[in-house]
Amino acid sequence: MQLFFTQNIHNNIAILEEEEARHATQVLRKRIGDTLTLTDGVGNWYEGSIVDLTKKTCVVSINSVKEAYNKRSFYLHIAIAPTKNIDRFEWFLEKATEIGIDEITPLVCQRSERTVIKPERLRGVIASAMKQSLKAYLPKMNESIDFQRFIKHDFSFYKQKSIAYCNDDQTRPLSMGYEKGASSVILIGPEGDFSEAEVKLAFEQNFVGASLGMSRLRTETAGVVACHTLNFLNQ
Repeated sequence: MQLFFTQNIHNNIAILEEEEARHATQVLRKRIGDTLTLTDGVGNWYEGSIVDLTKKTCVVSINSVKEAYNKRSFYLHIAIAPTKNIDRFEWFLEKATEIGIDEITPLVCQRSERTVIKPERLRGVIASAMKQSLKAYLPKMNESIDFQRFIKHDFSFYKQKSIAYCNDDQTRPLSMGYEKGASSVILIGPEGDFSEAEVKLAFEQNFVGASLGMSRLRTETAGVVACHTLNFLNQ
């Protein structure tokens, strides 16, 4: 199955533009009358038929819609320091989207090796992974933010608040005490780990130290492990 993404859907008419239209018509050779499967990224799953084609657009008449398609029972937000090698960060975004995540915030920490990202490109990586994994929800990709600003946010929405860092004395397994269905926010630091000051700030906001296992993990691997752990606990 090939899934297409567009948010240009009104009155049972969906319009694929630019890359999506080119992929449908030039790569897959779709023609008027052919059936397409689409999502708007907010939980709706559409089946429709092509009714018009131009060089830059593909117009689809919606035949059926499934709302809240495969909606998960919990909310997962991972705030993570982008890696020096941006390809590794894109790999994290891709795999986390495939596994299941709702929101991602790039953190600029004291020991960050990368402080600048291109959010539009990263949103494209996420959208591609959503389509590849046949999901109807597009994870929210936030702008990068300094750790000290982020940690001052209101986290009352989240039942579980965890900071993953390398200190066996003050951490516990991420799964410990987790209640199925609970909303979670998890902080993942840079390769040099969070500073003591950052950990202290997190504790002051009632975050708890979390362990992701016995091995020392790369940042992007830690993000994927955290994402998989919460999804596994919610099966």
